[in-house]
Amino acid sequence: MTAVIRAVFFDFGGVLATSPFDAFASYEQRSGLPDGFIRSLNATDPHTNAWARLERSEISVEEFPALFESEARARGHQLDGSAVLRCLSGELRPAMLAAVRRCSEVLTTALLTNNFLSGDGDPAHRDVLAMFDVVVESARVGVRKPELRFYEIACELAGVDPQEVVFLDDLGVNLRPARELGMTTIKVVDPEVALLELAAATGLAFD
Repeated sequence: MTAVIRAVFFDFGGVLATSPFDAFASYEQRSGLPDGFIRSLNATDPHTNAWARLERSEISVEEFPALFESEARARGHQLDGSAVLRCLSGELRPAMLAAVRRCSEVLTTALLTNNFLSGDGDPAHRDVLAMFDVVVESARVGVRKPELRFYEIACELAGVDPQEVVFLDDLGVNLRPARELGMTTIKVVDPEVALLELAAATGLAFD
């Protein structure tokens, strides 16, 4: 028997806000870097590189730039680690935020985000965090997507089984372990299409 959906989990960048990948691409173009270089750098030693360690709070924001720049030099290129971090601030998507509010009326909502701790967070982003019943931040729980424990923590905090969850993320690598746990997953490429899939999964209507 199919489990009843009791919760919806949302990623932040690429789902609730525009993806940082476009900003990465613009930075690469301005800096004369190969297309996709930053993403490929993040995919090298993905559990132990500077980016992963930052998102687990194993290193500070202040320590990150030098380590990330060193990794870039090892791959034959120069970049500014602080400038790359500034690429992460995307624009919020009103239709997705409206969907969070609609889901919150009848379902448990959770935000699942790989992030890093910073003392100057965007007030608008803080307001978004306040919309959710549960917020799971990699920098605070010490594990990150796609580590399995991250999703287990989210389910424990939300008080649901994985089979009762719909999870939206823009990266297949982050969706795979959630799906293996039993969640219904939606890959967000086109937000409008993703909302149609969310409506089908939850039985809710999104304007």
